[in-house]
Amino acid sequence: MLNKAHIEDYMKPGRRAHLVGIGGVSMSPLAEVLADRGMIITGSDISESEKVKHLRSLGMDVAIGHRAENLGGAECVIRTAAVHDENPEIAAAHAQNIPVFERAQAWGAIMRGYQNALCISGTHGKTTTTSMCTHIAMAAGSDPTVMIGGTLPLLGTGYRVGNGGMIIMESCEYCNSFLSFFPTVAVILNIEADHLDFFKDLEDVKHSFRAFAELTPEDGTIVANCEDLNTMDALREIGRPILTFGLERGDVHGERLSWSNGLPTFDIVVRGEVFAHVSLNIPGIYNVKNAIAATAAAAAVGLPSAAVEQGLSAFRGAGRRFEHKGTYQGAEIYDDYAHHPGELTALLSAAKGLSYQRVICAFQPHTYTRTQALFPDFIEALKLADKVLLAEIYAAREQNTIGISSADLAKEIPGAEYFPSFPALTQRLRELASPGDLILTVGAGDIYRTGEELVKSI
Repeated sequence: MLNKAHIEDYMKPGRRAHLVGIGGVSMSPLAEVLADRGMIITGSDISESEKVKHLRSLGMDVAIGHRAENLGGAECVIRTAAVHDENPEIAAAHAQNIPVFERAQAWGAIMRGYQNALCISGTHGKTTTTSMCTHIAMAAGSDPTVMIGGTLPLLGTGYRVGNGGMIIMESCEYCNSFLSFFPTVAVILNIEADHLDFFKDLEDVKHSFRAFAELTPEDGTIVANCEDLNTMDALREIGRPILTFGLERGDVHGERLSWSNGLPTFDIVVRGEVFAHVSLNIPGIYNVKNAIAATAAAAAVGLPSAAVEQGLSAFRGAGRRFEHKGTYQGAEIYDDYAHHPGELTALLSAAKGLSYQRVICAFQPHTYTRTQALFPDFIEALKLADKVLLAEIYAAREQNTIGISSADLAKEIPGAEYFPSFPALTQRLRELASPGDLILTVGAGDIYRTGEELVKSI
């Protein structure tokens, strides 16, 4: 594989690139951006999808299935993280000495063409904060290019190809992918032990985030959560300008927080002066902090306070982030992507603060390694719900060599029930649902289908 410095030689008008996994959430917008730069883009994916159809409508040749002949006359290949060397197209590229790049490398090369590259990282809150930043930038008329790891109703998708001087990127630490980026503003929301199938331990995670922060230029800005000890430890004596934020302290922080029907209103202070008065239409103290982080990022790139107020007021959440799915037998059905104990704790604490009689949590753990590594923390987080239903662990990229099951969690949580199949879990939700209940389907896998099934069955 060539290093990231060489990929820029291929990101030029008239060059031909083949994208393996082109229908993916980050790959399809990448294809659009590259085509908009005058490149000739082809691609392949394992199945038809709306994204594939959209790319074809833009004139791109997209094959279904992975075969060596799909490469055609490609001068370089870009792959999604899920595609490995044994893929026939990757193997053929290596055999033909066609350079193979990672998706993150391509986004990093693209980033260098923007005056402001706003990259939002952190163990939790990336999608929501990136979405909030997008709302603010759109309210400011900045015409940004955007890449979010989820669907934002404002965009109708998870990305936007703009013509302004700003790119806003959700930036993930897994496999060190964000180390291919070139942020002018690097946001670190928080740092916790996660992705321990890749990182050795918390110190290894912190080292990765420090390396990410060090990618900012000397005239760039690191936006950092000063109330998170791991973040501040990772950034100690980093030698870059840092703009700190927090709920109650930092260069950017909140004041005069009040709640009405579970929704917060507060002032955001920037360097001692009240900068914006914000009323959010989503619950949770963690979303107050996300909004403060988004405001700090906006201030770092010079966006006005009016855009912060307007953008945050219009924000109703991102897809799979406390997303309302409908009502069933008087119970309100919401879905959330939370898959780490910290996220679960924040979600369930916020839910318990709302005016529901019961919080019923249907949770699907994500990956065997995460479930094992954070097992005690998952137990404590899930105990916050009034009733817990557990689906089997979503394998994602893993094989269950550990021999762990969601049934192991159920044994440790009073009143919890384990369901090896979705139909049985969905039926149990039907039996439980009553007026005044909040039913949460939670996890990074496909647990959302159970809530959608309930709503469809009305």
